[in-house]
Amino acid sequence: MGDHDDLRKFIIDLAVVHGRVVLSSGREADWYVDLRRVTLHHRAAPLVGRVLRELTADWEYDAVGGLTLGADPIAVSMLHAAAETDRPLDAFVVRKAGKAHGLQRRIEGPDVAGRRVLAVEDTSTTGGSVLTAVEALREAGAEVTGVAVIVDRGAGDAVRAAGLSYRAAYTLADLGLVA
Repeated sequence: MGDHDDLRKFIIDLAVVHGRVVLSSGREADWYVDLRRVTLHHRAAPLVGRVLRELTADWEYDAVGGLTLGADPIAVSMLHAAAETDRPLDAFVVRKAGKAHGLQRRIEGPDVAGRRVLAVEDTSTTGGSVLTAVEALREAGAEVTGVAVIVDRGAGDAVRAAGLSYRAAYTLADLGLVA
């Protein structure tokens, strides 16, 4: 099996939780995909970085990140995967709100102004979180190349409607789940 198949197995085995839950979108579901169980796992996290780098290999960007918390381990996994190549990446974190102390930055890490960046998210239903990150990135002067998620729960249309390219490593069908 390759990285893509291996990561799918980790997602199915570790991240898919069955039972009634309320999603961040406010919608209810009979299952939840808790990707932090994968993105923070010692064997799965490196796969996340490699799979998302492969998914977006034809896009031009030199920094990756998104809205904290879901995007943080993805960006770090991609940063580490890139360190092994001739195409290095920086990572950044978009806060939900600017800090009231210190440098009062909303985006932590290397400066994104004037840079091409990739916005990432673990899973997205409405696109709200990643679009919030995109708005902050644009306000900071970044050029957002596109949006990539590990699992798409339906956000693709909303992200594309916002004028952004969108890719997902896995659909719900890939995981044997029904929306």
